[in-house]
Amino acid sequence: MIGYTSVGTQDLERAAAFYDALFEEVGGSRMMVDESFIVWSNEGEGGAFMVTYPFDKDSATVGNGVMVAIQATSPEQVQRIYEKALELGASDEGAPGDRGDNFYAAYFRDLDGNKLNAFAFVP
Repeated sequence: MIGYTSVGTQDLERAAAFYDALFEEVGGSRMMVDESFIVWSNEGEGGAFMVTYPFDKDSATVGNGVMVAIQATSPEQVQRIYEKALELGASDEGAPGDRGDNFYAAYFRDLDGNKLNAFAFVP
């Protein structure tokens, strides 16, 4: 249903290094690169993720209440994504754990303050 999600950045090169390493954990890679944005996807597996300089050339800001979720295949992969994000300089917003209703998740903010979540459904 969702084609892609985008977040803003002040430093595309820095954001690219962060997301290259983070999305490697879930098999994602760059699918489109431009001087003002980069898009990652898992070929043929649904939506994509874009980091971009704001079109209006103003400062990138974080949306209050906005979060992007990265679907993992297991709680172990959620843990690896979370650890990789922190290793890459992300800040903790909630350590990996059971959130109820068969939902296992971890929360963190990227280098520009955008909130992300890694999650897996567990039996």
